[in-house]
Amino acid sequence: MNGHGRSGRRPTLEEVAVRAGVGRGTVSRVINGSSKVSEQTKAAVEAAVTELGYVPNRAARALAANRNDAIALVIPEPEARFFAEPYFSEVVRGVGAALSETDIQLVLTLAGSDRERRRLAQYLSGHRVDGVLLVSVHAGDPLPELLAELGIPTVISGRRSAAETLPCVDSDNLEGAAEAVRHLLDRGRRTIATITGPLDVYGARCRLDGYRQALAAAGRPVDERLVAVADFTEDGGRRAMRELLERSPALDAVFASSDVMAAGARLELRAAGRRIPSDVALVGFDDSVVARHMDPPLTSVRQPIEEMGRTMARMLLERVSGGRGSVTGAGGPSVVLQNRLVVRESS
Repeated sequence: MNGHGRSGRRPTLEEVAVRAGVGRGTVSRVINGSSKVSEQTKAAVEAAVTELGYVPNRAARALAANRNDAIALVIPEPEARFFAEPYFSEVVRGVGAALSETDIQLVLTLAGSDRERRRLAQYLSGHRVDGVLLVSVHAGDPLPELLAELGIPTVISGRRSAAETLPCVDSDNLEGAAEAVRHLLDRGRRTIATITGPLDVYGARCRLDGYRQALAAAGRPVDERLVAVADFTEDGGRRAMRELLERSPALDAVFASSDVMAAGARLELRAAGRRIPSDVALVGFDDSVVARHMDPPLTSVRQPIEEMGRTMARMLLERVSGGRGSVTGAGGPSVVLQNRLVVRESS
């Protein structure tokens, strides 16, 4: 067999367990050389592995020998934002997919308040996890430094600055935003506003830079009255849109730095009697489920969010298992994935 089973895809740990008539954990113990398995069970698992052509993930095997068998996914955001923002669920999905063939437990932790962060610091100080995936890091957040002090392998989603020192996975926020603005310019829009995320988030600053660079490259002056700062929430998008309409009633396009903020902007535009896209074109960022279900459907910059989650998890598995090399093809401790614009009726 070639390691991909008869169907051409890679067999899973669960399929080996079913074929051998044992539990998933038993298969993992056999693969990792545990002595706590009978010879009869070991023979059954090995036969199933051979028949299916199962090839264990090297990093996952090494990690399975550690004492905790747990990874923390830490999101330093309030609970309300976690459940309202599709970005986070897609990251979780990607991380879960990468860990699905291991015995590693995923510990999801929200740390949006000072009290939650203190509890998290105490928990991590006990070295109860083998590594940490850190998502949505704001400038000045003490968590990365705490993790470094504790010696806990860490991978973050989204750089804190251009000089990021931790292993990280990000998307090309600047070019994604620039592509969105170029699209609006190509559609003949002349007064293009933007709604940014919080500017203590490096990715939000990059999207604002992309907006400014695209306008400058087209010979358009950047009017700071057309820039409104929000917080990646629907209410924030609505407030920012109201502010922009007051400052520049003649605007004919808006680039919002997230789909959720674009949804809030759409509500405010409708309340003001502005039609989308005939009066005001609207573009978002993420290409989440929000974009596909808006009316009209939202043009949006698609981030490979689930792939970002998978890549983060694979990178952390490598580091925890003793490797310091990059994910295959990544070319270093930082991985930057490409975005693409998905054009729909809103623009």
